Amino acid sequence: MSEVDVEGSCLCGDVRYRARGTVRGFYHCHCSRCRKATGTGHATNLMLQAAELEWLDGAEAVKSYRLPEAKRFRNNFCARCGGPLPRDIEPLGVIVIPAGSLDSDLALRPEARIFLDSRADWSCGDDPIPGYPGYQDTDRE
Repeated sequence: MSEVDVEGSCLCGDVRYRARGTVRGFYHCHCSRCRKATGTGHATNLMLQAAELEWLDGAEAVKSYRLPEAKRFRNNFCARCGGPLPRDIEPLGVIVIPAGSLDSDLALRPEARIFLDSRADWSCGDDPIPGYPGYQDTDRE
């Protein structure tokens, strides 16, 4: 397993963090909770074990929502912009980092899709779709 030392931040930049640890997994998670928490077809999460999470700036702006019926699911986010932030899943000894919040380059690529049975029908199928460097419609900004 590889070791990483990464930094990241929320959308507005008020909250900054540093995380160090051993990579336990790097996944696209299609579970309904991750879809609801991100508003997307899946969450891409870097999972670290034996890890340290340090808030470099804005720790007071880190808010958390724990789903009452869930054993482990919690969503951390910035109080100002709502940007997703890392969370410690203590029962598993894992820190889950929303990959989109990373500012550091990461030499890894997601290794699997998990909870694929929960995937929304419209999300990330096997059919290739075109890719564009920006908006497809050039009239948009």
